[in-house]
Amino acid sequence: MTLMTRCFAAASPLILQKTLAFYSPVILPRHAVSMSRRPTAQSALAPLDQDLEAWASTSGFGGVEKSIPAGSSGWASFRKVTVTDPPTNDYDEPTSFFVKSSSRSSKEMFYGEALGLEAMYACSQGSEDTLRIPKVFHYGDYSSGKGSFVVMEYLNLAGRSDDRALGKAVARMHLAPATEKAGNPTKAFGFAVDNTIGSTPQPNPWTKPNSGTKEWVEFFRDHRIGHQINLAGDPYCSNLWNNDIAPRLHLLFEDLKGEKEIKPSLLHGDLWSGNIGSADGKPSIYDPAVYWGHHEAEWGMAWCAGFGPQFWEGYRSLIPQDEGFLDRKPLYDAYHQLNHYNLFGGGYIGSARSDLENLKKKLNAKEKS
Repeated sequence: MTLMTRCFAAASPLILQKTLAFYSPVILPRHAVSMSRRPTAQSALAPLDQDLEAWASTSGFGGVEKSIPAGSSGWASFRKVTVTDPPTNDYDEPTSFFVKSSSRSSKEMFYGEALGLEAMYACSQGSEDTLRIPKVFHYGDYSSGKGSFVVMEYLNLAGRSDDRALGKAVARMHLAPATEKAGNPTKAFGFAVDNTIGSTPQPNPWTKPNSGTKEWVEFFRDHRIGHQINLAGDPYCSNLWNNDIAPRLHLLFEDLKGEKEIKPSLLHGDLWSGNIGSADGKPSIYDPAVYWGHHEAEWGMAWCAGFGPQFWEGYRSLIPQDEGFLDRKPLYDAYHQLNHYNLFGGGYIGSARSDLENLKKKLNAKEKS
């Protein structure tokens, strides 16, 4: 089985789940999805109906007109909801709502997802060639305290379409400034909450305000590769990383100083083909592992994304390729190869070792030059 085949085989249940769930919570393991409704999800329906009525009324949307079940996973149930006095979306059309509910708390289930979607939405405004991201209207615990729900804009998702438009739209998100509205008033790397990539914990501590290249190198060293290395427990990878790569990691970023200093970009964080589609004729991406980082880190899953010449033409029309991009690529690939090993085991450790060996060779060459 090829690496690409393993990538799709390991995650194929999630592709089916997204047809129903649109935007999966960041804590949802991609390898353990069940389409059957669980008793815990059923028991949450009564308080959900009550709280939806209260939310619609206090928001000025009248009352709930229809609430139609739209599937479930082992962690949440999904509903499409319409109200009697709906708001309009960005296209001046009446908004329907996609509601996800759970017997677990909002902090555990929906807080990180909501903040991530709000940041992606804020960074995808201002022009016509942006991503279609659902607007989040509400998230919180039930008034009874025995469950939680999140309310977002309902999108009519379709398959992947115009790759050039997708590339340009992702570039727009990467170029969006770090602001208070986007959840990053201090212009730092990290995110407001820790989240997950697949089911692997992803720590996101904020770096110092107005961070640049130095802070990014430290963040990725400690909270991305170093974190995955520790989880993997592979002596060969640990030795390569701790002794040969991490102490010299800054050498890969020497060209990104001064005018080319790395600035925080909002990243989807897990951008592969199963997380890409379209809505209302615009590209859309979902199931994120959002954080603020170096825009090049977005391409660590490119080996499983099918980005062709049109995609890169669109992206590079706004963000040209920096010198040293190809030298850094194995670093960003290694994060996701290690994560796949931590999720699924198997041959991914061989790919991670290869990436780290490649990095060691590049660093050796830089020291000699």
